[in-house]
Amino acid sequence: MFRIVPDTNIDFIGKRKAAFALSAILVILGIVALVMVFTGKANLGIDFAGGVMIQGHFDQPVAIEELRSALSSEFPDVQVTKVEDFEVPNAFIIKTKRPEDEAAGEARLNRITEIVETTFVGNTFTRVSSHVIGPAVGETLRRDAQWAVIISLLGILVYIAVRFDFRSGVAATIATFHDVLAVLGIMILLGKEFDLLLIVALLTLAGYSLSDTVVIFDRIRENFKKYRGKSQYVSAVNLSINETLARTINTSLTVLIVVAILFVFGGEVLRNFSLALILGVLIGTYSSVFIASPIVVEWEARSPRRFK
Repeated sequence: MFRIVPDTNIDFIGKRKAAFALSAILVILGIVALVMVFTGKANLGIDFAGGVMIQGHFDQPVAIEELRSALSSEFPDVQVTKVEDFEVPNAFIIKTKRPEDEAAGEARLNRITEIVETTFVGNTFTRVSSHVIGPAVGETLRRDAQWAVIISLLGILVYIAVRFDFRSGVAATIATFHDVLAVLGIMILLGKEFDLLLIVALLTLAGYSLSDTVVIFDRIRENFKKYRGKSQYVSAVNLSINETLARTINTSLTVLIVVAILFVFGGEVLRNFSLALILGVLIGTYSSVFIASPIVVEWEARSPRRFK
């Protein structure tokens, strides 16, 4: 296997307290973000807050600031995004949030179109698609998304518990929760929009983080058969992490290259999605090394079972 890093002998377990302190900050940040999402104080996308969205294009170039200025006087929360590499040039996505109901949403769509047509006379605006999501639908989507995340994480716990043991399952689930909360916290801190694409990114990174953790747990299980002395427990875990480190870094860099390309060339619509994946790969790699296995070590130290 091509190796970017040589064989290592790093005491990862010895650095677990510093890693736990850093992770505690990330988790607290994520919990605050989660509360903001649940209470509607985060920057919710129209998927969850309800709203309207129009995608269309002009015949002639229009400055995004000019379009935003024309709409913001009547819709202060308007979001205007220029769509690069669309099938036609001069394409934009226009969003506003929280109509009172779907009828109000339809009226808002018509009003936005009217403002655009009267502001840019002689420059035809062609509406490609439009959507209205009422507050009730947004609330339903938000509740369904929460259940999707909870059920996914419970599935991870059961899968790892069956494949390895209950302690490893709990450790892998904690590490996965850690990754999801950390990425969510950073995205909310950056003011990014919480929408369905971000939910997809969080579930994707949960799967990525889990696969990396499973590889390390597999190697730990193999090495436990060789080093069965109680005093060799920590050494066996450290050895396992070091033996899989090159594979972990190779895999992470490969995925990072792909999502970085998506971030740069994927356009504005996929920008938050790809940013969440980049953060997820970095944090997932960190947690599989510094969080998942050290949790099992701490648990074993307080309640020995494997080497009684």
